Amino acid sequence: MNKQINRRDFLKRGGALLAASSLPLSLVEVAFGKDGPGNFTFAYISDSHITHIKGKEFVRNWDRGLIRAVAESNLLEPKPDFIFYGGDIAQLGKPEEIDHGLELLSGLSGKTHYVMGEHDYYVDLGDYWRKQLGPDYYSFDHKGVHFVVLNSILTWEDWMHGKWSSGMDRMLQMARLDNPRGQPFMVGDKQRAWLKKDLAGISKDTPVVVFSHSPLQKIYKGRNFWTEDAEQVQALLKPFNKVTVLYGHVHQIQYNQIGNISFTSAMATAWPWPYPSTYKQAESYLPKLTLIAGRRSIWKL
Repeated sequence: MNKQINRRDFLKRGGALLAASSLPLSLVEVAFGKDGPGNFTFAYISDSHITHIKGKEFVRNWDRGLIRAVAESNLLEPKPDFIFYGGDIAQLGKPEEIDHGLELLSGLSGKTHYVMGEHDYYVDLGDYWRKQLGPDYYSFDHKGVHFVVLNSILTWEDWMHGKWSSGMDRMLQMARLDNPRGQPFMVGDKQRAWLKKDLAGISKDTPVVVFSHSPLQKIYKGRNFWTEDAEQVQALLKPFNKVTVLYGHVHQIQYNQIGNISFTSAMATAWPWPYPSTYKQAESYLPKLTLIAGRRSIWKL
């Protein structure tokens, strides 16, 4: 599964991403060869889990992590071209949580793109999130790179639209890592058809960067670090020379290489999850843990 890449060849093939993690913010550099359109950077923030208590009270620890990330982003030099937020603004999808998170994120000095997380979605199936932020999947081009945003936290339609006592009851089934009543995440038929159409007009030499909330690979089913239709999504990305997938959700740094696709996750501004150390092999494709010393790390995507 893991594949070593020659760095010089990697850069020459189109676009490479170098990410520096200064928690709770990641700075990603898109690096081209000497004949490329020029390097640029973007910032990445994810998983704030803003938690409403009552009235105007919120869990302060999660607020602080997001406030720090916004401040660090604004201090970056050179200034990033844009910022990505990787999902789970809210803890239980309440309008109060989403609004409070967006109020804190409004301090960012730059264009911000958003990915939907399961904690933003399952109380009302994303209605309030979309009302505030717009479509939950889309694409755009920037300086020679094709960026794609996917909603990867959908699940079976009959489960989502089942007979729940309330939207919050459904939300609580997906709010835990290990709840057996939860369901596996997926991109789904509709989005995969859209992705196929979106990529049809893109040159195979164009670097493609995909943002999702859950990993577009199968890592560890016990914690839902898992996307059920990952292989089908990967098949749509396989024809391109260089593809990078950036995701949140796991609250830890992970790296993996599957064919032409590089996968990297980012830390949360809320809490870290420990790396799973014991698991049943039948339900996991977990890469070997790599420890990185120090607060600041740099890795290739």
